[in-house]
Amino acid sequence: MTQYTIRRILYSIPVLIGILIVTFVIARSIPGDPCKAMLGEKATAEVCARFNKEQGLDKPIPVQFWIYMKDIARGDFGESIRYSRPVTIILIERLPTTIELGLIALILAVLIGIPLGVVSAVRRNSIIDVITMLIANVGVSMPVYWLGLMLSYVFALVFLDTPLWLPPSGRLTAGIIPTPFYEQFGWQAVEGTFRYHFLEFFSNMYILNSLLTREWDVLRDTARHLILPSLALSTIPLSIIARMTRSSMLEVLRQDYIRTARAKGLREWLVILKHAFRNALLPITTIIGLQLGRLFAGAVLTESIFGLAGVGRMLFEAITARDFPIVQAFTVVIAVGYVAANLLVDLSYAFIDPRIKLD
Repeated sequence: MTQYTIRRILYSIPVLIGILIVTFVIARSIPGDPCKAMLGEKATAEVCARFNKEQGLDKPIPVQFWIYMKDIARGDFGESIRYSRPVTIILIERLPTTIELGLIALILAVLIGIPLGVVSAVRRNSIIDVITMLIANVGVSMPVYWLGLMLSYVFALVFLDTPLWLPPSGRLTAGIIPTPFYEQFGWQAVEGTFRYHFLEFFSNMYILNSLLTREWDVLRDTARHLILPSLALSTIPLSIIARMTRSSMLEVLRQDYIRTARAKGLREWLVILKHAFRNALLPITTIIGLQLGRLFAGAVLTESIFGLAGVGRMLFEAITARDFPIVQAFTVVIAVGYVAANLLVDLSYAFIDPRIKLD
């Protein structure tokens, strides 16, 4: 298992380097001039020449890429052109929001999608099956931006002044300020050090932070703000997981050992959960892993619609402003998320099915 894990991680390095190269070239192929995007269309040639020299954009692209690779090897993603701040600091501030949103959306998709798929397979061709698959087909076809706007309209406007009202944007209500858990625990960290950034990263996950600090008002407010974006983001993966679960369960339910288990007089719920569902888990696990990577990539629209200060929204703004360092850094983070999700899926196979050996 250890050798397999190390080998998979080593195999991932060329993939990440390839993604870096493609992202680096495509980012610089975006129409428009970063200087004019930042300083305005009236910026003179002299001003743009000075701007490009300060940002290192006057060098040939191969030289820029070599410098960028050396900086990444030191853990330095460069400085944002638009904000004049280290990209690493921006990641620490923004990435926790996206991780929190993505994980909650995935949990919703799994907890709802798998039971719907199992029930649909067990009740094949029944009214429950028809309704479930109809909802799944609509969900997988529904654009996230449209669903997000509809959810905001219904729960923020139609249900205004009712107990069903939910906030349409932001992470916290104005005036609510969470206390970082490391401050409450009395942990000391010098600003700018690795320890400080590490603690700041996890304290910016408001749900985790509020659980550690026991600030229940912050937890309730954060959860209310995450309901609508999580629902919007989870709709497509929920539908895909439900359809895959149904398909996998139907295939397993036709097997001889399921008929044998029923012939032995085992209870139906035991046949479904222990014998059928367990053997149907492999393709379901694969699709869940793929959806985890897609959730982080799909957060761009969701965060923009609901006004969440996460990676997706920042990436959209960076592409508009031709902020190359942020585009490259955030793309690398999303790519690493995909690679990590695929690695976890591969490793989980040995636990789900002991017959699979990871060599």
